[in-house]
Amino acid sequence: MNIYKLLQLNRKIKSHRIKFLGLWLLHKFNKRYLAVNLDPVMACNLRCKMCYFTDADYVKTLKGQFKPEELEQVAKTIFKRALKLQIGCGTEPTLYKNLPEIVKLGKQYGVPYISVTTNANLLDEEKIEALLKAGLNEFTISLHGVTKESYEGFMKKASYEKFHNAFNAFQKLKNKYDFKVRINYTFNKDNFYELTELFNHFSGKSFDILQIRPIRKIGNTEYSDFDLESIRADYSTLIKQIRDNCKANNITLLASNEIPEKTQINNSSLIFDYTFCYVSPNNFWKDGFDWKNESFNQYSKRIGWSKQLYANIFKSETELKSLSNRLNYEVEFN
Repeated sequence: MNIYKLLQLNRKIKSHRIKFLGLWLLHKFNKRYLAVNLDPVMACNLRCKMCYFTDADYVKTLKGQFKPEELEQVAKTIFKRALKLQIGCGTEPTLYKNLPEIVKLGKQYGVPYISVTTNANLLDEEKIEALLKAGLNEFTISLHGVTKESYEGFMKKASYEKFHNAFNAFQKLKNKYDFKVRINYTFNKDNFYELTELFNHFSGKSFDILQIRPIRKIGNTEYSDFDLESIRADYSTLIKQIRDNCKANNITLLASNEIPEKTQINNSSLIFDYTFCYVSPNNFWKDGFDWKNESFNQYSKRIGWSKQLYANIFKSETELKSLSNRLNYEVEFN
């Protein structure tokens, strides 16, 4: 399954009414439509300056990890409704010792697309191959700087050499396995311009998707300059250059044509809150879901989930936008 083709289709369908009708029908007929985002362990090995892991007080609240039997229950409860399983949403999943077992669970329950989001510093060729053998479809890699100085400056405790070793392994293993590598690059005014050097430092044969996204406030982070106005005028020109480089390397680009305004909402994001399912040792989709003792269908019926989806067919965009806060990303297929 090509998850990016589905994202493209979502963008092409302009009517939110059609989208919610589709979700309602998928729900009624017990089909897959959820993007399950799973954090198996509440910890991280790095202290990236743009991440809430630089907030010592907040980090103290992040505790716990799933036991193997708990993950089996998670899979039993929700994986049959998962269109995609994203392992790693706000923490570092490679700290979890039995990570390939989670991938195997996903495949056991027929999840079509499974991805791991990681900073890649704990990955080596052996660990990468173990995940691929388990059935992993994609590695999503966080990157906050192109050069060694910028990378290690923004991603504290990270090793530029270990990061590149992982990408060398990706390129090597692409000759043996069918999988994708996606780079998520979060930019600010201090690491924006070095994007022009990206393909001087990273081989276009080592990754398949590039997402370029602006910094957002996600807590009391060490880096706190969220003002992008000084680079707004140059943004479009640089993105065009990156787009041309991506086309030359057959890479999918996810980037907005302009820096989105803070209040800008993309219509394709209106269904986000109804397809996004976050699971961690401390949270399971929505408050009140007794996931250890009731099924997804039982809980959905209890909260009137089907009625909510159906009601959204008739709501205005204004009503739905008031409930959403998603950035505008374009998906280009080359």
